Amino acid sequence: MVIALLVVLGFMMMGGDKESAFDQATFEARKGPLTISVLESGTIKSREQVILKNEVEGQTSIISLIDEGKWVKKGDLLVELDASGLHDDCIDQEIRVQNAEAAYINARETLAVVENQAIADKDVAALTFDFAKQDLDQYKQGLFPNEKKAAENEITLREEELTRAQENLIWSQKLFDKKYISKNDLIADQLAVIRNKNDLELAQNNAKLLLDFTYLREIAQLESDVRQADLALERTERKAMADVVQAKAELTAKELEFKRQRDKLTKIEDQIEKAKIHAPVDGMVIYATTARRGGWRDNREPLDIGVDVRERQELIYLPVASGSMAEVDIHEGSLEKVRLGLPAVITVDALQGRKFTGRVGRIAPLPDAQSMWMNPDLKVYNSDVYLEEDDPSLRTGMSCKVEIIVEEYDDVVFVPIQAVVRVGGKPTVYVVNDGTPEERTVEIGLDNNRMVHVLEGLAEGELVLLTPPLKPAAVDPGSRSKKTDPSRETDGPRLDRPDSKPANPGDRSKEARSGKDAKKQSTNV
Repeated sequence: MVIALLVVLGFMMMGGDKESAFDQATFEARKGPLTISVLESGTIKSREQVILKNEVEGQTSIISLIDEGKWVKKGDLLVELDASGLHDDCIDQEIRVQNAEAAYINARETLAVVENQAIADKDVAALTFDFAKQDLDQYKQGLFPNEKKAAENEITLREEELTRAQENLIWSQKLFDKKYISKNDLIADQLAVIRNKNDLELAQNNAKLLLDFTYLREIAQLESDVRQADLALERTERKAMADVVQAKAELTAKELEFKRQRDKLTKIEDQIEKAKIHAPVDGMVIYATTARRGGWRDNREPLDIGVDVRERQELIYLPVASGSMAEVDIHEGSLEKVRLGLPAVITVDALQGRKFTGRVGRIAPLPDAQSMWMNPDLKVYNSDVYLEEDDPSLRTGMSCKVEIIVEEYDDVVFVPIQAVVRVGGKPTVYVVNDGTPEERTVEIGLDNNRMVHVLEGLAEGELVLLTPPLKPAAVDPGSRSKKTDPSRETDGPRLDRPDSKPANPGDRSKEARSGKDAKKQSTNV
């Protein structure tokens, strides 16, 4: 009894497994036209426009604003910012400029006085030095020779007078012996001889004093005066030069300070002028906050009187040409598909039923910094799609959808992108044969986030699982390896990346629900 029951249960389990294979969602590989495209949301903007920004430093508020949509002429006032604080700063700065100018003029005149005084001091010191040298030369060549000559003459004169006195004394002695003169006359002549001897000795002593003492002392004194005058001249020249240099440095500092304060005043006056923004060209006023792409990343409030705006913030757009463009953000996952010149189809939300054509005209070389700051995991590249049509109904700020056509195939095999997984780093599908899924490696091309182009390995009409087993791909370390990913050598998508998933999460569940009747599935190509 037990054995029979086990046999029945085993048969039921085997039959259940076979039935479950048919219950899994499948898709019949199709062959036909396939369009590879990238769909992004965007904003209509003028292709050429003048962007007016707030050039007032810091943060200020709007006190006057022209109505949006109004047609203006060149020179019309568009925006007036609050410049009351700048006017107060301007008055204070004017006072600083006047003080700096007065200090500059004082330093300039002081320099002139110092230079004049330096010349006078150097002239006096140089004249003193010349006089000292002249005094030395005068004594050596004039005064001392004269004094020496006078001393020699005095000695000669005293010698002559002594000789005469001695001769008179001899004659007086003879006359006194013969009683011709009195004894007083003889004594007088004797005294004359003594006096002349003393005078001669005094003259000789004076001459010796002149040569041995007076001359040496005068020479030493005069030479010292020359040296002192020379040093005084050098000190005067150095001091004069230092005073002039200091005065020049002071003048330079005052001049720079005056220019700095004057530049500050000019800058404040320029800021006051920039507080009033005038139209540089004719055009229709469009607020920058209206034309922005918006979204959760942009939290700026609309322009209005009283709104605070920051420096370099875009305020007004003035379109200057009739051409339009769609500004879109391309996700980094789609960047390798998109290139310049690709055609695009643009649908505008406000113009239902109308389609516009265009081409990719610009792709930013770096990701959008604001998006990265708000969400480091989100990297999008600002791009422009130039519209080929000129339609007056297109207005700046309109929301649109841009479908960039990457490739168009007439007759190719394709399957849903969720049917392909990577096993061992190779694209793999699970083909259903006789109710049993078989693993099969395929070669894939591009995808449009819904369908992927199968180059080789799968034929039209074959059934593939829409929910393939993910465990073989998940446990395989090579599935995320760059070196073992052969699809990187082709234009095919990277199915192991998050951006390779369907654009709409409901697409997978929708196709899974229709797996029992794969032949009746419809594909949005």
